Amino acid sequence: MSELITADLVDLDLSADTKEAAARSLAERMAAAGRVTDLDGFLADVAAREEQMPTGLDGGIGIPHCRSAHVTEPTLAFGRSAARIDFGAADGPADLIFLIAAPAGADSDHLTILSGLARSLMDPAFTDALRSADEPERVAALVRGDEEAAADGATAADGAKAADGATGAADGAAGPFRIVAVTSCPTGIAHTYMAAESLERAAAEAGVELVVETQGSAGFDKLPAATIAAADAVIFAHDVEVREKGRFAGKPTVDVGVKAGINRPAELVAEAREKAARGEAGAPADGSEEGSAPMDTGATAGDGFGTRLRKWLMTGVSYMVPFVAAGGLLIALAFAIGGYEITDATSVADHFVWTESASWAALLFQTGGAAFTFLVPVLAGYIAYGMADRPGLVPGFVGGFIATTIKAGFLGGLVAGLIAGAVVMGIQRFSVPSALRGIMPVVVIPLISSAVVGFLMFVVIGKPIASAQKSMTDWLNGLSGSNAVILGVVLGLMMCFDLGGPVNKVAYAFATGGIAASDPSTGSLKIMAAVMAAGMVPPLAMALATTVRGRLFTKAERENGKAAWVLGASFISEGAIPFAAADPLRVIPSAMAGGAVTGALSMAFDCTLRAPHGGIFVVPLIGQPFLYLLAIVAGTAVSTGLVVFLKGLRKSARPEADTDPSADPSATGATGDEPKVAVAV
Repeated sequence: MSELITADLVDLDLSADTKEAAARSLAERMAAAGRVTDLDGFLADVAAREEQMPTGLDGGIGIPHCRSAHVTEPTLAFGRSAARIDFGAADGPADLIFLIAAPAGADSDHLTILSGLARSLMDPAFTDALRSADEPERVAALVRGDEEAAADGATAADGAKAADGATGAADGAAGPFRIVAVTSCPTGIAHTYMAAESLERAAAEAGVELVVETQGSAGFDKLPAATIAAADAVIFAHDVEVREKGRFAGKPTVDVGVKAGINRPAELVAEAREKAARGEAGAPADGSEEGSAPMDTGATAGDGFGTRLRKWLMTGVSYMVPFVAAGGLLIALAFAIGGYEITDATSVADHFVWTESASWAALLFQTGGAAFTFLVPVLAGYIAYGMADRPGLVPGFVGGFIATTIKAGFLGGLVAGLIAGAVVMGIQRFSVPSALRGIMPVVVIPLISSAVVGFLMFVVIGKPIASAQKSMTDWLNGLSGSNAVILGVVLGLMMCFDLGGPVNKVAYAFATGGIAASDPSTGSLKIMAAVMAAGMVPPLAMALATTVRGRLFTKAERENGKAAWVLGASFISEGAIPFAAADPLRVIPSAMAGGAVTGALSMAFDCTLRAPHGGIFVVPLIGQPFLYLLAIVAGTAVSTGLVVFLKGLRKSARPEADTDPSADPSATGATGDEPKVAVAV
């Protein structure tokens, strides 16, 4: 196994002036050393990580990092910049830049060494030694731990030992107050361990006993139950869901993003002590078990209200979509087998004949309809869950069901979920005696919150929302001519803006909410058709572009283009994400233009769709199917032509563009100077 860093991976005179250029310069050293197989692919992964959260740290440090399939072995490259480069740190640009690369399946030993470096970066003696070193060999030795950074011998190797036994950090600490903490970040390589080190040091200075559980890429060792039970407070410094969160039930809790754990640990320790002194119990009764949630549902305290609102709504939509897909496709199959008159069939519980196709069609329709009845309650329940964890589920589901009862629909579900989450969060702020904490999430919170939500939905705001929902439905049903075309353009732009991200999901949820009604209007069916058609365009356009002008794309992109044919035909917009991640300024506008054209044409042609998913496989269920396919073809052609034109301009202006080393000389890849940012999924 090669050394983590060598002298040829050190640049003491890094001349880059942007974080993208710095990452490229250091990544080129990794590629030259044979540790990165696809330079552009690796840089796209680095940029995608950077999009999740800036990697600048206070003290003049930048740590761009990622796990990537294009990395052969765990590797560090170091650059020292006299001009300093902005990595988004609160105290300004960085002069010490570490590019950390880990393979997608990195072994825990090397990841532990990486975490050790992260901890060492919190030691001023270590960073001072890096700034004063005058030879690359000296820097490499310091990072590997071959040399002492200062008299106390703080090195990355020492940090690695600390990472192996995070719970031992507080063994020598003395103090009557005890805190347990959990740190985690999206990649689990750097911020996770830096936050742990920072919290441990702040706690030691405050005379507090603190033990940290680092939930990083190398796995995590659970804190002993006795340690958690003895703790007076909990600190969560995380950007991904805390695994097995319910272990910390009933404890005063400080819940923040991982960067807060790095930048202001003393404040978090003080806040934890204050909450404990007030008798506040902020931790949930039962968190999600590992792997139980499909996405990060927690909005951290460091987020703005808009960011938290988006996370809450996306949580509800993400749990609702499988019900939409399953129920909608079952109903679509029922229509294909038994025709639209199957809606009048008697219950299959009372009448079912094994040999009659009508009975099977009725079975599919009624099963799909059963799935559809859960849409609004699930949406509301998991919005509340995103806000208040499991205590929000009961009032959220209750409010969502009431929304369907009073015909407040999709809009009512959104409001009910937000109200339920807010009520639970309000109840959790009250200090209660220790003896009552155990029954709060099981009895008290569900009881009070459900009663409040029920009163508000039935008596106060439910009827106005139902009236607004009816007005919106009537307006959609009456859309025609230019108004419908404009709506199609807007929906097409939304579907192609972030390719499966929040904006895309909002448009999709808007469409599925309309067809989920017991008797969907013609306007709602037109919207569903326009949304699905526009969502098919980006991957189909990228597939076509890689076919007609393959030399404008890298070998990896041409391979992705083959899969994009199937993904696009199946209405999976995410098939275009690899292209958007590598070249967003050309791919995303091209996709949006084609999506707008398709959405407008679909509405102009009066195409309708009862199935919420399926792509070309549900064409028999589409009103005006030939015109519908024409709209998709037209949008795909527009997107393809535009992306080829824009990439062609770039190629003409940049003849020195990088080439894919594994492709033939005619297959030119992406330029070295184009931005590499990932689109939210």
